[in-house]
Formats: sequence, C-alpha cells, structure tokens
Amino acid sequence: MTDTESKKPASQDEGAPKLLDFEKESIRVLHFTWIAFFMTFYVWFNLAPMSTTMRGDLDWLTKEHVKILLICNVALTIPARIIVGALIDRLGARIVFTGLMIVMSIPAVVFAFADSFTQMMISRLALGSVGAGFVIGIKMVAQWFPPKYVGRAEGFYAGWGNFGSAFAAMTLPWFALTVLGNWFDMGDDAWRWAMAINGLVLGVYGVMYYFLVRDVPDGRTLTKTKKATPMLCTSYKDLVQYLIWSIPLVGALGVLAWRISNVKVDGDYIISDTGLYTIYAILALVYVGHVAKTLNVNLPYLRAGVPEDEKYHFGSVAALNSTYFANFGAELAVVSMLPAFFEATFEPLRSGDGSPLVTATVAGLVASSFAFVNLVARPLGGYLSDLASSRKRTMLIYIGGIVVGFFLMGFIAKWGTGVDDDGLRNVVPMFGGVTWLVIAVVITIFASIFVQGAEGATFAIIPMVNKRMTGQIAGMAGAYGNVGAVIYLVIFSLVDSRTFFFILSAGAAVSFLITWLMLEEPKDAFAADFDDEVTPAEPERTTNG
Repeated sequence: MTDTESKKPASQDEGAPKLLDFEKESIRVLHFTWIAFFMTFYVWFNLAPMSTTMRGDLDWLTKEHVKILLICNVALTIPARIIVGALIDRLGARIVFTGLMIVMSIPAVVFAFADSFTQMMISRLALGSVGAGFVIGIKMVAQWFPPKYVGRAEGFYAGWGNFGSAFAAMTLPWFALTVLGNWFDMGDDAWRWAMAINGLVLGVYGVMYYFLVRDVPDGRTLTKTKKATPMLCTSYKDLVQYLIWSIPLVGALGVLAWRISNVKVDGDYIISDTGLYTIYAILALVYVGHVAKTLNVNLPYLRAGVPEDEKYHFGSVAALNSTYFANFGAELAVVSMLPAFFEATFEPLRSGDGSPLVTATVAGLVASSFAFVNLVARPLGGYLSDLASSRKRTMLIYIGGIVVGFFLMGFIAKWGTGVDDDGLRNVVPMFGGVTWLVIAVVITIFASIFVQGAEGATFAIIPMVNKRMTGQIAGMAGAYGNVGAVIYLVIFSLVDSRTFFFILSAGAAVSFLITWLMLEEPKDAFAADFDDEVTPAEPERTTNG
C-alpha cells in the first residue's frame, strides 16, 4: 500500500478499550509493551532490595558506596531519555525498545559479577539507561489509542510496567536468598546469580518484542523524522525557555560528578579535582553544542513563520517537566531508599526469640507497598484525567496530594539521640510496636497513591501538547523525572531520612505553583478519534503493513 492509498478509518471510537479483549491488536500491543516496561524496571531497581545483602557479603562495600550506586543508577537515564525520545521519532518505538532491552542486558550481567566498586559504578551508570524504556512505550501506546482513551491506556501501561520496581523489592530477596541460596545451595553468590538472571531474561524478551508488535495499526502511517534533532519551538520566547529548561538536564550530571568526587576507594578519591573540573568542562561543552544545534534548527524555522496549526505552548512542557520531577523523581528516590529505611528505622522491633522482626526480606515487602499501588493508582490517574472536565485541575489535585503525603511520611520516624556511620542523625519509630509499622505502611500507600496518580495524569496530557513531537516531549519530561531522582538522591546522601521526606514535600509544593501558573488545558483533549498530522520537519512517512 502506498502513502496515497493509506486511509484513516472512518472512526476509531469503538467504545472504551477492554483490557482482556485480546482479539484486538491494540490490546495485545498494550500488554506486550507494559511487560517490556515492567522488565526494564525490574532490572533497573534490583539494587535497592539487595543492597543490605550485598554489604553483608562484600566487606569492601560501604553504606556510602551503596548511596553512590543508587545515584549512578538514575543518572545516565537523563541523557538516555532525551536520546531515546529523539530516536523514537526517527526509527519508531518497536526497533528502539528492542535494541534497548538487548543492549542493557549486558551491563546488568556485568554488575552482577563485578568484584570492585569501580566496576560496579561503571556498569551501574551504563545500566541506568534502561530507564529510558518508559518513554518508548508512551509513544507506542499513543499510536494505538485515540485521545479519548489515551489517558487510561497510558496509565495502565505505566502503572503495570512501573510495578516492576515493586515486584523486584517483593521477590528478589526471596528468589536470591531462599530459592538460589537455600534450595540451590549457591551460598554467598546467590544474589549475583539472581541479578544476572534478570539481565538475561531482559535480553531474551527484547528479541521477542520485535516480533510481537507493530508500530501502528492498519490504515495509519508511522510518521518518522528524517533525522534526530532538538525540539522545535514555535516562538522565540519558547526557544529561550527550552534552552533554560535544558540546563538542569546537564547540570544534574555535574551534581552527580561532584558527589562521586567525595568518595574514596582504597584511600584515594575516586575523582581528582582535575578530573572533576574536566567533567564540568565537558558538560559545559555538551550544553554549548546543544544550544548551537538548537539555534541552527529553530532560527530558520521561526524566521520562515510558524503556521498556526503547528504552534504549541511550551509553558505546558515546562510545567509537565516540573510535575515529573516532583512525582517520578521522588518515586525513583523513595523506592531506592525505602527498603533500607524501613529495615533501619524499625530495627528495634523484635520477635519472640529476640531476632529482628523487620529483616531484609520483610523490609523489601513493606517498602514495596509504595510502588505496589502502581497497579491501580497510575491507571486511575490517567482514567480520572480522561473523565474530568479539566486535565489541569486533575493534575493540581494530585500534586497537592503529594505535598501532604510526603509531609506525613516525615512523621513515620522521629530523630533519635545519636548519629549513624555517616554522621547523620539517627531516626527511630515515632511510636513503638507493630501497630505503628502498620500505620507507617498506610501512610506510605497514601503518599504513593498521589505520587503515581500524578504520573498517570502527567502522561495523559503529554501526547496532546504537540502530537508531532510526542517522543521528544515525553523524553524531556521523562528525563526531568531522572533529574529529580539524581537531585533527591544526592540530597538523601547528605541528610537524614526524616528531613528527606520533608524536602520531597517542599519540592512538590514548588511544582504545584509552576503547574498552576504555566500549564494550559490541551486542545482536543477528549477527542474520540485519532488525529494524524505531519511534522513540520518534512518527515518520512512509512505505511504500516
């Protein structure tokens, strides 16, 4: 079929999608895609639930080392999401998702068998790129569901895929310690084999995904840009905003480099002063190059005059960047520290024989409550965004809930009288007994409902800001989630956990203000039909079939 013969179906509104209607290809694509996302998140977050086990096995691995590894785990996802966002628009979601899963299986296995902190740090930095898988699925799902239903479809995809982090916390300690360690008698190497198996399964599914899905339905065309370029802005004011909002994408990596430079390995700082300033210089050059390329693409486009139907509001992109910083950035940080937080905070709780009640396995299960509600909360956020008369109002309600939720989490513990190995104030349960542990879980779930609901509401709006550049906008917002994670985890490495929750609450309050001032209600936000458009960059168009 040629492009001229390609026709859009008269109507795509055949009723709300039924998630078990596997006869529809759109539903099959949705399920295959959330499974891919789930697997990337399982591998991405296999460190946090195993961190205490790793420290017990490796006498050279310190608590500070683990904190640095957690920061490294989310750092390179920032540029990865920007690059992947552009590649999606250039190559299509299927090829990019397949390639990402196959390539990322390599550092996953390398990390599992690393025998030095340097090897762990480098492989974990590389593995952080697997977090870019999220934005690929956003593009894929948007191509299979019309605007009227895209919120709930994206919410289901993101919620069930995001559950991978919770499932890792729930199952990995048990799989490593009980199944491999006890049943298969692998001893101290059980955690290594558990992580390696994660990586291998990811690579296998990457191959399978290529043959399981298509990029677009019959009758639609896959719009591809001729080359990956910076985001097109439709006014000079938006261009300035875009360049300003691009600074943190590079700056967060500078913050990471600064934090790593304070870590010693075998008595020597891992990054010297000269090395640190060299990294700063490289990052500055990267940003200058980004500015030059952005101006080279945008200035001729703006001088030629932007047609009205191609204009969009960049302030909405900026607002959604801030919401994802405050919700997904916070989630990445919290799921990275929560297992150790519960294990350390509730360490005074003892069973009848005097052994700790909250073991690593129990702490992982308790902490998984934060991410577990992804199964419902994130799809609900997208669903409510579809149903409400205003997607902006829905977004603001969720962000307000995050402010309250994290503020309450700050009262799970109180400051103790001593300090820990890092010189930070100890925290102990606000109240004693198992009852308070249960209440702490309820508070955690309450906060999580708003955090993940806000994520669903965010990506119910993103595909509508500019349909021509969904990949790039999703990539930038997704990268801001990782900027938030890096900044928050760096802060976490410097403050006690109670203070950390209060800082998360304050960050959400700032996002609420930005969203209230800058986010515009998207046009045609509840249309029942697809709207195929041509990109302003004269894209290649490839007919599916």
